[in-house]
Amino acid sequence: MAKVVGVRFRNVGKVYYFDPKDYEIRLYDHVIVETARGMEYGKVVMPPKEVAEDEVVRPLKEVLRMATREDDEREKANRQREREAYKVCQQKIREHNLDMKLIDAEYTFDNNKVLFYFTADGRIDFRQLVKDLASIFKTRIELRQIGVRDETKILGGIGICGRCLCCHTYLSEFAPVSIKMAKEQNLSLNQTKISGVCGRLMCCLKNEQDTYEELNKRLPGIGDMVTTPDGVTGTVHSVNVLRQTVRVVIEENDEKEIQDYSVEDLKFRSRKKKGKNQDPEGKEAADRKPEEKKPQDRKAEEKKPSEGKNESRRQENKKGESRKQEEKKQESRKQNDEKGENRKQNDRKHDSRRRGDKKGQSRNPEEEPSAKK
Repeated sequence: MAKVVGVRFRNVGKVYYFDPKDYEIRLYDHVIVETARGMEYGKVVMPPKEVAEDEVVRPLKEVLRMATREDDEREKANRQREREAYKVCQQKIREHNLDMKLIDAEYTFDNNKVLFYFTADGRIDFRQLVKDLASIFKTRIELRQIGVRDETKILGGIGICGRCLCCHTYLSEFAPVSIKMAKEQNLSLNQTKISGVCGRLMCCLKNEQDTYEELNKRLPGIGDMVTTPDGVTGTVHSVNVLRQTVRVVIEENDEKEIQDYSVEDLKFRSRKKKGKNQDPEGKEAADRKPEEKKPQDRKAEEKKPSEGKNESRRQENKKGESRKQEEKKQESRKQNDEKGENRKQNDRKHDSRRRGDKKGQSRNPEEEPSAKK
């Protein structure tokens, strides 16, 4: 176990752990800590307590000291300088005609660096902009590109519920949200109705997801067959997740009737999710005794030898096909060699004939009659 204190640097940011040492730190006190960016002024959001070693990232940095009045005044001055830096940077962006939207400016506590947060559709070449800002502020400049969710978290706003945005008030990290959560909660799949100010799926879909998953496990699926308390079977027409009621369609004498029942009064097959190798009783298939094996497992075991035979046959077929292909290649090579030899022989014959014709033409015509005599 390690003793830590939780510190947050922005209004709604991630909580970082630090070693409180021997300081008497209370909730909402301000402290000065050492970070990767240098000295920072933070607010204590979690008093000193013991946490497990896996939750701590080593080496754990220490709290340098408690914040004084001078530190508080310096922090206020930095906030004022951030507003001025924001205006200057915005003006320079217009001068360079860059396609980027400036979101916020931030000074480190020791004024060693100025960070500018912006959004853009693609990559931006802001090298000249950084040079201009460095010549004005005489300190290190860092431009950081962020997404639309981080933009909304920094700027804040009012949600469709009429309250301040969750990400701007208390959410320290974004949770993954999917369209499956909206389906699980029987919400409209209209993108405009389930999207937040940032244009992404609302973060509050995650808040009730665990509750809906637990309630849906007790309900039958739409279209499933159920048995009513009267012993009559019917088809599920719709369900009410929060009230835990089921609307059932019952056929009697060629007439259909819709009735509402409590889920506790109905009999049906539960659609509880199972693990990969786990049965409803919680026993794994590998841990069962031979006497307890189910028919499905026995069939699977019976299929294994046949599957092995099929695999061996496939391998043999592949080997036979590869042999045939090699034989065809050898035959084609032999034919090519024979054709090459025939061509060489024909070329030799043509050469010999040409030489003979040349010799006949070189003879003297006066010698022919004497040779005949």
